[in-house]
Amino acid sequence: MHIHGLNKLTLLDYPGHLACTVFTGACNFRCPFCHNAPLVLAPETCEAVSEEDFFTFLASRKGKLEGVCITGGEPTLQPDLPDFLKKIREMGFLVKLDTNGYRPEILRQLLTQNLLDMVAMDIKNSREAYAETAGVSGEKFEVIHIEKSISLLLSTGIPHELRTTVTKELHTVENMLALGHWLSSLSRTCTGQTVLQSPYFLQNFKDSGNLVCGTSEQFHALKEAELQNLLSLLRVCFPNIQLRGQ
Repeated sequence: MHIHGLNKLTLLDYPGHLACTVFTGACNFRCPFCHNAPLVLAPETCEAVSEEDFFTFLASRKGKLEGVCITGGEPTLQPDLPDFLKKIREMGFLVKLDTNGYRPEILRQLLTQNLLDMVAMDIKNSREAYAETAGVSGEKFEVIHIEKSISLLLSTGIPHELRTTVTKELHTVENMLALGHWLSSLSRTCTGQTVLQSPYFLQNFKDSGNLVCGTSEQFHALKEAELQNLLSLLRVCFPNIQLRGQ
């Protein structure tokens, strides 16, 4: 397991639980507004933590921490992820996975093996704008993979949340309304619900100064009034929509 960062205590990454956060390197997306370019583009330049050191740390936190959040990069790219999660579960810790959802076969494997307690999935944009927002070639991108992962979360009933980081340039009102109708349609197919009942979060873009696109001028955050307008418009599709990070 290639670990490229360890946050030893988080009150935010695993809602309702004291946890640590493990960062894996590399990603199959190139979202231009991603705030952690080194982790995505050059993980070998980032901090490295051995599995041995991580599990030694985790053993020292028994009775203090409740869970481990696995994030990235994209964790499902790690071939030994199932074995890694199994070791964590055997130590008595909860596991939350953050994923972009592009590898539904891995997500299904982890769910089937009962290795996950919660999943957070990033929803990049509407179906039509997904490839552009994910920074990948439209010819190679298959949005069906995203739909399969969402359907897995909805049909298995595992605790989960969906979230979208919004930028002024990529997330127009039209795109976001199309996203809402798209996910409502998936919800209707999987659960019979005409709206998506899952927790859904809007996160405003924040410029870390370390973006995948390499410039701080290309993307901008939405103003408060614009966020509130989106929140109001999307509540029809997402009754449990909230803003995060405000």
